[in-house]
Formats: sequence, structure tokens, C-alpha cells
Amino acid sequence: MLYIILALIMFGLLIAVHEFGHFAAAKLFGIQVNEFSIGMGPALLKKQKGDTLYSLRLFPVGGYCAMEGEDDDSDDPRAFGNAAKWKQAVVLVAGAFMNFLTGLLIILCLYAGVEGFRIPVYSGPLEGYGIEDCGLQPGDRFLSVDGHAILVYSNVSLYLSRAGDDVDFVVERDGERLELNSVHIPYQERTDEEGNTTLLRGLSIGYEVDPPTVGNKLLYAWNTAVDYVRLVWISLGDLVTGAVGLRDLSGPVGIVDTMSQVGSASPTAADAAYNLLTLTALIAVNLAVLNLLPLPALDGGRVFFLVLNGILYALFRRRIPAEYEGYIHFVGLAALLGLSLLVAFSDVGKIVGF
Repeated sequence: MLYIILALIMFGLLIAVHEFGHFAAAKLFGIQVNEFSIGMGPALLKKQKGDTLYSLRLFPVGGYCAMEGEDDDSDDPRAFGNAAKWKQAVVLVAGAFMNFLTGLLIILCLYAGVEGFRIPVYSGPLEGYGIEDCGLQPGDRFLSVDGHAILVYSNVSLYLSRAGDDVDFVVERDGERLELNSVHIPYQERTDEEGNTTLLRGLSIGYEVDPPTVGNKLLYAWNTAVDYVRLVWISLGDLVTGAVGLRDLSGPVGIVDTMSQVGSASPTAADAAYNLLTLTALIAVNLAVLNLLPLPALDGGRVFFLVLNGILYALFRRRIPAEYEGYIHFVGLAALLGLSLLVAFSDVGKIVGF
């Protein structure tokens, strides 16, 4: 139960941080904020300060930043819709920026006490796979696999698992950058004497250690955050192509359950804290990417309409009326809520086992 409560608080804080990004940017540009709320549902506390109502609400699952003229026309000169377009864009992306920054700072804190960073290198061929002449040499440092830059140690195995029989490598050998194209290393099935079956390419991946200097901590924290962004895009691509389905998605229910399981499965409280913070950083970056998708009701959808209206005005001196854009975002919000319900039912089904 403790880890469920912690997971709820962490998830709620991530959404509140997102909304604070919108709020801070709006205040910076003098845009009227009618209410800034932490939490959803009935208000527990309210305080009017200046022209903004600050509220703390019952359910710690998010929050919102209600700006004047955000979804309709307003005569208020401080309304969101009357601000310069670039200011609107900054306000809209500020939420995602805060989520990404939160994830990056969590990663940096987790890396503060590390003793080094693993750098993937080729250790040599496995016996019996016939890849001795593949072109790779022991000690080669992997820089790219199948066109994907190697940002963290786990990238090599990930992108090898998604590649075909012929793989392109970029490696560093004796201080020089080398390209090895179309290296033929297909998966090969082997069964040992005990009947255990493996499917391997025959590569042995080892590592060297980069020292934990301040520069390396900053570099690898950044690389890890960027790698999280790539993982989100990979997941979205798999969803579009059908490689994964609805049962593979997780909403708030599934995320809280996963965080609870991660905490409960950790052998010590310190391990639980580390693992929960790692997952929180991943979710923070995930929220940043997803909110910038050009879909109605999301921040990316609103940015898309800003750009579209700019193009329409430049060509025809016309813009889409704010009320019509509001209708589109409303429909998009309804669709997202419907999808969220389906995912929530799926999450519950996976938890209870049906």
C-alpha cells in the first residue's frame, strides 16, 4: 500500500509540474491565469491572490492551468489568444519542457554517486557461430548500431534485437572512427545438452568504464534522457505498425501498479527508492513526448493549430475561429478520455488476471 501511495503522489506531481510549466510561462508573459490547481476534483483549499485563484483539490492525480481566452475568444488584452503567437507557443511547450527537465534532473541525481559508466565494446565472437571474420575486432567501441547512435550501454542489445540479418556498425578502433556496413550476423538457434534453446548472433558484448567526472555525469544524464525519448518513439512506432496492441499500453492505473510492483520487488528501501525514481524519470520524459504529439487536446495539437493558422493567415488572411478549434479539441479530448478508459479497463484486467 505504501508504494501505491508513493506512486500516486509521484504520478500526480509529474502532471502538476507539467501544469506549472504552463503557469510559469503564462505569468512570465503577462497572460491572465484564472486558476492554477494542484490535484483534481473537489477543492480542499482555495486562495485568491491577485487575479489568479490557487486551489488544492482532493485527488492527487494532476492539476490544471486555466488561462483566459484559451479555448474561446476574449476581449481581455491579457488573454492567451491575444498574446503574440510565439508567446503562445512557448506557453504551450513549457509543460512538456518542465516534464523533460524533471526527468533529466532525476537522472542527474541518480548518477551523482555512481562509480563509473559502462561503455559497450566488442569482446569477440562466440564459439561455433562462424562470425570470426565479420569485420569487428575485440576492443571496438560501439558508436552506432543499425543507424542508431549508442547513447547508453543497453542500446547495443536493443538495436541488435530489432535489426535484420545484415547490420551496419560504426565503431571506434584505436581512436579512429570506422564504418562497417552490411555485416552478416544472422540469429542462429542453438540447443544445449540440457535442452535449453538460445537464439543469438554470436557476438559477445563487454564494456569499458568511463570515470565518474562531473562532465561525464552531465553527459550520461543527458544521453539517458534522450534515450528515453527514443524509447517512446520506438513504442509509438510499434503501436502504429501493429507490433504492439492495446493490451501492451498502460495508463495511470497500469503505471501506478507497475511502480508499486517495482517498489515491492526491490530488496531494500534504498533499491526501491532508486528504482522508483528511475521509473519516474522515464515517465516524466514519456509525458513530455506524448504531450507534444500533434493531436487535438494535447499541447502539440494546439501548437499545430498555431502553425496552421499562421499559414492560413499568410495565404488567405483568415484564421480558424477559436470556437471551432475549441470544438475540435473537445472532440479530441473525448476521444483521449475514451481511449484512457479502454486502457484503464485493460490495466485492471491485467492486474486481476482476465
